[in-house]
Amino acid sequence: MKSTILERCEANGLRMTDQRRTIAGVLEAATDHPDVEELYARASAADAGISLATVYRTVKLFEETGILEKHEFGDGRARYEAADRDHHDHLIDMHSGEVIEFVDPDIEALQERIAAKLGYELKGHRLELYAVPIKKV
Repeated sequence: MKSTILERCEANGLRMTDQRRTIAGVLEAATDHPDVEELYARASAADAGISLATVYRTVKLFEETGILEKHEFGDGRARYEAADRDHHDHLIDMHSGEVIEFVDPDIEALQERIAAKLGYELKGHRLELYAVPIKKV
C-alpha cells in the first residue's frame, strides 16, 4: 500500500513541524518535477512564514531519508519527486524543459536481456532521454 509523503516522514521518525507538513503536502500534490525554488513558491503561497532556507533543509532531509528522489536533467536545477512512485523513465524536452514520464515494456525487457547477456541480474536502473521536438512539415 502506498503512503503519503507525510506518512513516510512520520514512519521514518522525522519531527514534523507545520512548515515541514506544508512542504510535504506541496510535494505530494506536485504533478511535475519541481526544483527547490518552485517548491518554495508553492509552499510560501500556503504559508508565508516558510523561508527558502527551510525548503532547502527540508528537501535535503527528505532526500537523505529516502522520501524524495533527486533528478538532474542537465538544466542546472535539481528536481524532485516522491521516491516511492512506480518505476518510470523520463524524456526531457531540451527546448522547453518539460519532463515527460513514460513506461515502455520493450525497453524494460531489453535492459533485462542486456544485463543477463553480460552476466548480471538487473536490480534497478534510471533512463533519461534528452530530445528536441521533431519539426512538422
